[in-house]
Amino acid sequence: MTAVVIAAPMLIVGMGAGLLIGLLQALTQIQDQTVAFVPKVLAMAAVMIACMPWLMSRMVEFTRNVFENAGSP
Repeated sequence: MTAVVIAAPMLIVGMGAGLLIGLLQALTQIQDQTVAFVPKVLAMAAVMIACMPWLMSRMVEFTRNVFENAGSP
């Protein structure tokens, strides 16, 4: 569940950017793969940088819980 929560912001932005770029490509009839790839990667990288403090706190919390519960049955 933690992996889903951590990956969700980037995947949602990638999906939204892909939808907008696909619509733009359909309207302009430009069917080049790099036109779709570069903006999606840039949007996902921007979201990853913007969400990095939150993502790191979630990962540290998860790791702490794993080590705390490692010895319990």
